[in-house]
Amino acid sequence: MEHFYIERKTGNPVKEKFFSNSMVKFLYDPLRENYNFLFKMLTSSRSSKAAAFFYYDFLPALNPLKSVNELLDEFSIEKSELYPDLESYKTPKSVFERKINYLAKRPMPDSDFSIVSPCDSRISIGDENSNSVFFIKNKFFSMEELISKKKWTDTFKLGNFAVFRLTPDKYHYNHCPVSGIVEDFYEIEGANHSCNPYAVQKIEKPLSKNRRAVTIINTDVSGGTKAGMVAMVEIAALMIGKIIQCCSSNLYEENKEMKKGLFLKKGMPKSRFAPGSSTVVLLFEKNKVRFDEDLLFFSKLKNIPSIFTNDFENPLVEIDLNVREQIAVKL
Repeated sequence: MEHFYIERKTGNPVKEKFFSNSMVKFLYDPLRENYNFLFKMLTSSRSSKAAAFFYYDFLPALNPLKSVNELLDEFSIEKSELYPDLESYKTPKSVFERKINYLAKRPMPDSDFSIVSPCDSRISIGDENSNSVFFIKNKFFSMEELISKKKWTDTFKLGNFAVFRLTPDKYHYNHCPVSGIVEDFYEIEGANHSCNPYAVQKIEKPLSKNRRAVTIINTDVSGGTKAGMVAMVEIAALMIGKIIQCCSSNLYEENKEMKKGLFLKKGMPKSRFAPGSSTVVLLFEKNKVRFDEDLLFFSKLKNIPSIFTNDFENPLVEIDLNVREQIAVKL
């Protein structure tokens, strides 16, 4: 089935071009899923790292004539946004792990009370007032599995959420969506399932089965966004080697350790995914935030072909947006 998303800045539907789709379909064929040992081995961390090496190191070495410029053109990456400059990028892998001049190229709203996108991605949102929210939530993840600790499960019960899907061509740094103090940070071991929509609709609650890092942010502090507790869950996926915490309030220079008590400033780099596709989930407390009207409107369009809509039997359309764009405001 064809899969379309909405480009936020134009409102136009765009057909998605999937990367490594043949491999994903091979892995998630129902026959192979039934062979539990083989399937678990192929979606393990070790196999995922091997696949990443094959796609991002070995294959490019076989085709050295394919220049960085050609790769940038293929992925429609704006060369002027690279940080510090184009000459710093010598290999395909360096392009996938690139830095950008985000202050100029990813502007952020002035409001202290806005919530912004943590990454260049395609967003799916769940609103507690939507008739389909619980159905959609239970397809993507189980709250109890996703964040594991009952204390935080209770905190975010019945709250709103947003799922951000990064594709391999995207900028792979995550930025802080809110300002506040780290109340808790922990990592959870798991598999490396693909976040490709084809794979997501084949596996029950895949996002809560993958390896992930959970950051709980208290925004009701001095200098905070005043939107209650916010959970930022960074989820590894197929061909993601690891999630690297590299928080910096000065471009990319500081690489602070992620720990309880650290103040995070909205819009600053927080972490980086290794090459591949990956996902970030934001969780909000009940009645604390309101998603932007255009995102609510686009996500419920009924005439846009979508793998999620087709499988979930309810409208669910992704919207393509940039890191540091406003997605919601605090109530």
